[in-house]
Amino acid sequence: MPDYGLLSLLPPVLTVILAIWTRNILISLSLGVFVGSMILTSYNPFLATLDMIESRIFVQISVPSNIQIIFTMMAIGGFIKLLEVSGGAKAFARGITRFISNGVRAQFSTWVSGLLIFFTDSGNALIIGPLFRPIFAELKICREKLAYILDSTASPVCILMPFIGWGAYIMGLIEQAYGDAGLTEPALNVLLNVLPYQFYAIFTLAAVPFIIISGRDFGPMAKAQQKFQALEPVDNGQEEAAQASGDLQSTPLSLFIIPLGLLLGTIAVLLSYFALQDDLSSIHVRSTMTIAYVAAAVASAYLMHRFQQVSFDDSLGNFVKGAERMVFVVIILILAWSLSSVIKDLGTAQTLSALVGEDVSPAFLPAIVFVLGAVISIATGSSWGTFAILMTLAIPVAVAIGAPLYLTIGAVLSGGLFGDHTSPISDTTVLSSVGADCPHIDHVSTQFYYALLVGTVAFMTFIAAGVLGSMLVGVAGLAVLFAAIQIISRRFGYRAVIG
Repeated sequence: MPDYGLLSLLPPVLTVILAIWTRNILISLSLGVFVGSMILTSYNPFLATLDMIESRIFVQISVPSNIQIIFTMMAIGGFIKLLEVSGGAKAFARGITRFISNGVRAQFSTWVSGLLIFFTDSGNALIIGPLFRPIFAELKICREKLAYILDSTASPVCILMPFIGWGAYIMGLIEQAYGDAGLTEPALNVLLNVLPYQFYAIFTLAAVPFIIISGRDFGPMAKAQQKFQALEPVDNGQEEAAQASGDLQSTPLSLFIIPLGLLLGTIAVLLSYFALQDDLSSIHVRSTMTIAYVAAAVASAYLMHRFQQVSFDDSLGNFVKGAERMVFVVIILILAWSLSSVIKDLGTAQTLSALVGEDVSPAFLPAIVFVLGAVISIATGSSWGTFAILMTLAIPVAVAIGAPLYLTIGAVLSGGLFGDHTSPISDTTVLSSVGADCPHIDHVSTQFYYALLVGTVAFMTFIAAGVLGSMLVGVAGLAVLFAAIQIISRRFGYRAVIG
């Protein structure tokens, strides 16, 4: 294979720069693949176009495992759409609000609802937000705080769930990168081993109850809370609450509980069966997810037909609409796989590892990857796009220089998530503002200091984990985060909610 040297770095570097500049991940990945094909075909644009289409995109689409991932993503999208249309998730969240009597319970209930409605990051805020808005208004808790809790239980919850769309997408990237690096460990095993190292997601989920327990807010959030409590009560939210209750009182909880129970039960049974057969391969994981989501979708369609007189034709149409939502994600996946193929043929990982190996200790690679992922994700507003770019680079480099592999993958996911959580152009950030009915810039500015604190602790934890090589570092990181929140809250905080 020809030695392309530093030229092999051009496609991934160009992809990163274009992603930051254009904020369009599809254009960035496409041009990255095309430039790589140009190099491989001696700068012949005609041959480069053929190489990109025939040897990259078409080949990646025809790989059996990739087709399976695409089909699984479609099934997941279809089920989520049916669950949203049925109103079952909203009815479930509404049931939780009945137990709220004070501000602390209101915040904890919002947090718990976000944890339980884990199947969709985009729908999470739009399901939970309108239900809790009137409650927060009545208890004089600012909507910026509601938006923060919604945002902190959207993507951070989804990224920890292997058996939803996030998991399927990430496993697809891992499987491709592992294959290119000559590794054979099943993607599910990898993702499960990476879970303890997803420090930003874990710390973000923990920060919410830590802040609630402190009873105080700090930074711009404290100012927003002071301003909100000083306002004269114009609408205590009773009318909005009554309308929401009236809309949902005829929706049985079974529309949520039965499909979700069937989904989780099917996954548990099939994975147990394959585990007993000692054959928990990636194809069996994907078939398990597909069967489970299709079964849950059928159950949801039947329940809507029985309780809401929704025809099966309408349910099928909604299922297809949900599957169509995944087209954008599928295109990102195909282009990411294509870029990975180009990078492999150019020998980019070997060149990069030679450069990194001279100046960077393997122990510090995860922390560097975390920062790089955060920068890309903040600029692009896309955690998934960041994963697609960095997974193809970080895994082979980590293998080449002997960096802790699971920790490095955790850094890719954490960096992308941190940027997504703080970027004003992130879709989940925007939807959290919409769900809380909060001015978007107010949500971004008030959340930033909380996210920055969590991100700083996560960065320090990646350094410590790389040096010490122990999962217990994550526990220490949680302790540091709790202490930091308590100290900052006591010294600079404003006691907003008592009770």
